[in-house]
Amino acid sequence: MSGFTDIRHSGWVARLPSRYLPYILLARLDRPIGAWLLFLPGFWAICLTAHGFWAGLWLSLLFALGAVVMRGAGCVVNDLWDRKMDAQVERTRGRPLAAGMVSPFQALLFLAALCAAGLVILLLLNNTARWLGVASLGLVALYPLAKRVTWWPQAFLGLTFGWGALLGYAAARGHLTWPVVPLYLAAILWIIGYDTIYAHQDRADDALLGVKSTARLFGRRTREALCICYGLCFLLLLVAMSAFSLHRWGYWMMLLPAGLMVWQIIRLDIDNPARCLALFKLNREVGLAVALAILVGWV
Repeated sequence: MSGFTDIRHSGWVARLPSRYLPYILLARLDRPIGAWLLFLPGFWAICLTAHGFWAGLWLSLLFALGAVVMRGAGCVVNDLWDRKMDAQVERTRGRPLAAGMVSPFQALLFLAALCAAGLVILLLLNNTARWLGVASLGLVALYPLAKRVTWWPQAFLGLTFGWGALLGYAAARGHLTWPVVPLYLAAILWIIGYDTIYAHQDRADDALLGVKSTARLFGRRTREALCICYGLCFLLLLVAMSAFSLHRWGYWMMLLPAGLMVWQIIRLDIDNPARCLALFKLNREVGLAVALAILVGWV
């Protein structure tokens, strides 16, 4: 495949029977960064509110599996909506639906299987979390439309991926209390920031196709926009943490994710797709560093 793409046919994917490859690629299992980023806001909430180590571990495992399944389902929905558009973009033309590796009907069957697996996981949670999980399906279904009607699809992704903060909080505590608000807002701003970096990979193609994004909206002022998004995210995380009796070392540890976000701002080159992808992927470490800071605060 020529040109820049983040699709990977090598590694463990290449060792699987060829008939499974289209579905692996369709669910983005070759690129687990999306599952990590979906998992992390919920993991933050679990780290803040879980009643004990074993309860937190159990919920974390459920949320990790759920993130893989539901990220896959979201990708199928996205690719069904975008299959014709994806065929015209260098980075995405190799996606299974765009390339004709699977039919829309086959993709729908695969989507049904993923949703069934997600339902099983959801039924293991409490009632509040179950209803929040059901409510999130609307966001998952509508997100692919956002870039057709608004310059802020990254904000819509923030609402969708950040929903895990609400879900994790409810799953661990049984109900929602006020600290979940700054936690959710922090997740949304973080996601707007990193997905703007990601969207710069497709900025030229998006302009030709008329696709809207914050990458196109911010353009050369993306660095300033990231300062606002990441700065407010950091402050809101501190507000959420302040509601709990965390040790001061937890707050000092927050300098680690802050430094990683600053590094992204410094190193950003919106005309270098490979660097944008690398900086985007660095947000797994940002999210894990936030979780580490919370856990250190409980020690």
